[in-house]
Amino acid sequence: MPVEERALWLDPEGSPMLGIVTQPAPGAPATGTAVLIVVGGAQYRVGSHRQFVRLARALAASGHLALRFDLPSMGDSPGEPVAFEHGSRHIGAAVNAAAALQGVKRVVLWGLCDGASASLIYAASTADPRLAGLALLNPWVRSEASLARTQLRHYYRQRLREPDFWRKLLQGAVGRQALRDLMANLRGMRRPALPPLGFQDHMAAGWQAFRRPILLLLSERDLTAQEFVEYASTHPRWHQWDQHPGLTRHLLTSADHTCSSPASMLESETVLISWLKRLS
Repeated sequence: MPVEERALWLDPEGSPMLGIVTQPAPGAPATGTAVLIVVGGAQYRVGSHRQFVRLARALAASGHLALRFDLPSMGDSPGEPVAFEHGSRHIGAAVNAAAALQGVKRVVLWGLCDGASASLIYAASTADPRLAGLALLNPWVRSEASLARTQLRHYYRQRLREPDFWRKLLQGAVGRQALRDLMANLRGMRRPALPPLGFQDHMAAGWQAFRRPILLLLSERDLTAQEFVEYASTHPRWHQWDQHPGLTRHLLTSADHTCSSPASMLESETVLISWLKRLS
């Protein structure tokens, strides 16, 4: 299906942010759903290996409108950097712009890594009734304790079973350093993950309060994804997170953090588009 793209400025009276709208061409079928792509990490609207460009065009080819944008100081947006946990006002400005576009009936937030975290924080802080769903790819919950716990479960447990690890340990510094790292992780697990009301707690509040559909995409080969599951499964504020009534959970087979392989990218797009059909 043909698509068209155009630029627009979001929040011109506050912190101007450049956005790109990708939508079905005039006359093509449209669903009325706008997907707001919330970037993660130190990225701009294109994304690693053009991930966000490809995603936006795949969405538009399926009848959805997509809006991706540069946060202040990123890409073509001026201003000072904004930490993801303080990005709700900027996400709100993008939601306002998306909701005002012709033909838009509902808005969905799609976020990667701390973009997914920021989306949950926005849901917690605003209870925005215009949100029809959240699509979250490998949400970020990093803390010293959560990283230590995840590394022990998903890395060191496997390493301790490998003869190569014990050979290196007996041969010298490389093995001894690995053993020191293991002990450091054991110590890190005993420390408090974060003081009360850290960003993970605001994420949990958004998760628990959001009563509409959530699509959780987890990459099989991503430590961040494994860390999210480990954290949410052990932290009391995430109690029964996997029993959320609107949750659809999908494991992206062999995918890395940004779904960099063509197969992983296609799988993530296909699952998202199928999920969006149920929101119409």
